[in-house]
Amino acid sequence: MMDWTDRHCRAFHRVLTRRARLYTEMVTTGAVLRGDRARLLRFDPCEHPVAVQLGGSDPAALAAAARICADLGYDEVNLNVGCPSDRVQEGRFGACLMAEPGLVGDCVATMKAAVAVPVTVKCRIGIDDQDPEAALDILADTVVAAGADALIVHARKAWLQGLSPRENREVPPLDYGRVHRLKARLPAVPVAINGGIGTIAAAAGQLAHVDGVMMGRAAYQEPWRLLAVDPELFGEPAPAASARAAAERFLPYMARELAAGERLYAMVRHMLGLFHGVPGARAFRRHLATEAVKPGAGLDVFTTALALVREREAREDAILPS
Repeated sequence: MMDWTDRHCRAFHRVLTRRARLYTEMVTTGAVLRGDRARLLRFDPCEHPVAVQLGGSDPAALAAAARICADLGYDEVNLNVGCPSDRVQEGRFGACLMAEPGLVGDCVATMKAAVAVPVTVKCRIGIDDQDPEAALDILADTVVAAGADALIVHARKAWLQGLSPRENREVPPLDYGRVHRLKARLPAVPVAINGGIGTIAAAAGQLAHVDGVMMGRAAYQEPWRLLAVDPELFGEPAPAASARAAAERFLPYMARELAAGERLYAMVRHMLGLFHGVPGARAFRRHLATEAVKPGAGLDVFTTALALVREREAREDAILPS
């Protein structure tokens, strides 16, 4: 979710669900230790519970980065051992580390010694020609022995040669059963599942086998789905009664960020799928795509786009038979 789940995206998702845990985009140890931390690691207090996802393979660097993130107030530090991109492989982190479970264990142990917050690992079921039955068990056993507090498993292999990152999200077949078997073998270890889970109903079905579900693209591309998380999975009211109500709850945040010099499109780009399938959604997206990118675009651009949805819905309601 690099370049997707930035702080504005997470703050927006928080108005849709109080209970879901939010994860940052992956941040490398080099960026944390030597980059612009105020930009890379900043988050709004409303985001809690929020986890930072780190990329790296040097235990000392990961420990130092984890300590910085914990001191900033993150609720969890997650080590990414699942991203298959070429850039990540060149830096010797992400999914290629599944070939080095001992190193991953060393990283986890060092991070655990550095912070008091949970340290978790996100991985694949295997890479390339690995046997997923053996590869996942070896990695899981190693990181659990090192102190990992939970595992998040993307239920498909990563092919590091010959497939693009996009193809790695779609081509290797999903194997939910493999993750279910891991959980059954490690009943005391929290295990969450990831990959291809596009609805809250599907997530609820997975919870019969595992402890948690991570949603990525579905939550981003159709964020309205998150309104069902609290009532359907936690038995609590949603923080907003509708997608429009959620958008209105986000207005104070947007106004504050605009006043601080942020660009409007940096925030609304994460909201383009909010009204998917609703009359007026196309007009909403079109207006934001053309107007929110202009220099000096203000909150009125967003409220005008929101009004397009209202107007179309009112028009549709007006022609319904009584």
